[in-house]
Amino acid sequence: MTRERRRRIIRRRRTTISLLLVAAISFLAGMTDAAGLLIAGSFVSFMSGNTTRAAVSLADGQPAYAFILLGALLTFVAGNALGIIIAHNAARRAFRVLTAATLVLAFSATVGDPDFATLRFYAIVLAMGLVNAAVEHIEGLPIGLTYVTGALSRFGKGIGGWVVGTPRRDWGLQIVPWIGMVSGGICGAFLERALGAGALWLVCTLSAALAILAFFIPPRLQQRLAHSTPPQTANLRPTKPGL
Repeated sequence: MTRERRRRIIRRRRTTISLLLVAAISFLAGMTDAAGLLIAGSFVSFMSGNTTRAAVSLADGQPAYAFILLGALLTFVAGNALGIIIAHNAARRAFRVLTAATLVLAFSATVGDPDFATLRFYAIVLAMGLVNAAVEHIEGLPIGLTYVTGALSRFGKGIGGWVVGTPRRDWGLQIVPWIGMVSGGICGAFLERALGAGALWLVCTLSAALAILAFFIPPRLQQRLAHSTPPQTANLRPTKPGL
């Protein structure tokens, strides 16, 4: 076997594992978003929709609800930031991020008092912000997990490029998050209709299962799922990755 062929096989294997992980996490995000929307009445990962609803609420004279939605935006941003912090220098970044998301989802599932509905809503939003740090790109291609507008846009541009004869590299991969999201959303909606807020426990269980599976993904591959950044200083010593 030639070296070039071996590299192609390794790259194909990496891409397959990464895509399966992306599809699974997007399925989790879709399930959580659908169940969360039906339970809380607001989106837990679709922040564009919450931004629009906040603006409309202000125009309709409902500032309290608008401020709750704006709080969700801040919580989602905080979740993304926290996910990067948790994943920093982690050998098993996907495992660490999914474990953190599972703990937050478990907390949200325990909040059953209607007086703390907003707290539960924010907890779910925080978890959805967290999981975005699990996978940031596949072989140099940006990938979104809890939002698919960018993925659909890149997929559409890929179709356009293919039509005019200048296709983007592996543009077809961008449809994977959408497939995971829509299938998870259907599942989450049915679960909420059947179990009500109890659907959050199944969401939490799925998140925990994905975290366990992610633990067995080779650490080197998990590290490749983060954006590569050039070192700022040549004399800096490399930090040994943690768990």
